[in-house]
Amino acid sequence: MTSKQRAYLKSLAMNMDPVFQIGKNSLTPELTFAIQEALAARELIKVSVLQNCLDDPRELAELVSERTHSQVVQVIGKKIVLYKEGRDEKRKIVLPK
Repeated sequence: MTSKQRAYLKSLAMNMDPVFQIGKNSLTPELTFAIQEALAARELIKVSVLQNCLDDPRELAELVSERTHSQVVQVIGKKIVLYKEGRDEKRKIVLPK
């Protein structure tokens, strides 16, 4: 992913609300599956890490991206933005070249 594409995805994610919250149970298999389904439906999602989660948000972002085969767009504070290219041509995000 180029820096131009990353910047474009960041701008799209700026107005989004978090779809999932990672809490004290950290990253469960059920949450990973739910994030994977959301990425398939939306391509770009935002995940919030709650205060009671003791794990590092950057490490969680890498772990989620590895398990869901997605890309980490950014991690700011306790917010994670993930992107995975979708297969549906009608709802596909067109990235700049």
